[in-house]
Amino acid sequence: MARTKNVEDKAKNLGEKEESGKKQVLENQKNKTIPKQEIPEEKKPSLQTIGVSDWKPRTELGRRVKNREIISIDEILDNALRIVEPEIVDALLSLEQDLLLVGQSKGKFGGGSRRVFRQTQKKTREGNKPKFSTIAVVGDKDGHIGLGFGKAKETVPAREKAIKKSKLNIFKIRRGCGSWECKCGEPHSIPFSVKGKCGSVEIELMPAPKGKGLCCEKEIAKILGLAGIRDVWTKTRGQTKNKINFIYACEDALRKLVKTKVQPEYINTFAIVEGSLDKEPGQTPDKKDEVTA
Repeated sequence: MARTKNVEDKAKNLGEKEESGKKQVLENQKNKTIPKQEIPEEKKPSLQTIGVSDWKPRTELGRRVKNREIISIDEILDNALRIVEPEIVDALLSLEQDLLLVGQSKGKFGGGSRRVFRQTQKKTREGNKPKFSTIAVVGDKDGHIGLGFGKAKETVPAREKAIKKSKLNIFKIRRGCGSWECKCGEPHSIPFSVKGKCGSVEIELMPAPKGKGLCCEKEIAKILGLAGIRDVWTKTRGQTKNKINFIYACEDALRKLVKTKVQPEYINTFAIVEGSLDKEPGQTPDKKDEVTA
């Protein structure tokens, strides 16, 4: 008798649970409640879309920037202060970003199209472990540029790493009108020719007259365009098909624009401007702005 009562009690409990479950389903249909879904990583807000007001600085430099004690990025770069937080650059500059074509998709006989992610893989006993790498470039088209390399097991983290590092590696360049064919007095090109090298790749940037455009490879044109250079000639040597070395050689050449010492009498002649165009073309920089080679 005791066993039959236990069986009857279990049957009643199961029946009550089924009825309660059906009631919840009906109530959900009436109220049209939708269960929570996980947001994919591609739709999550990235660093450049997060507002600066939500930023909680972790360094003294970040606190000074958020309190508006430092207004210009040139003040940080001239004093050689280390930037650890990418939000510092976001607060001081309105940047544009782009990914460079450093990889290649699969195709017969190496005929795949260029892509922004370079894929490599490691052979293990468990199978192939792929990794993705990319190079991001950020700039304000006004004398500031930054490049960053990111690598991860997935494409989205690699992209975010590259963007973050490019903001931390921001630097300023010199612009001017160094072409003997132009002499317009506007900083549309570079003031003098510079050379950069990485591996076997060598690149020489030469000033061009106004209206000539960027006579260079497409990925190099993206970098120079975001830096604020509108007219330039280039000459290259070496294995330029290695895009990573090609890009780093261009970065080396741009950094030499500021490191090269310029005589004061040539500043007005070539309309040299460092960084943004807040200063008038031809205005001499401050003593702390002078950088020796």
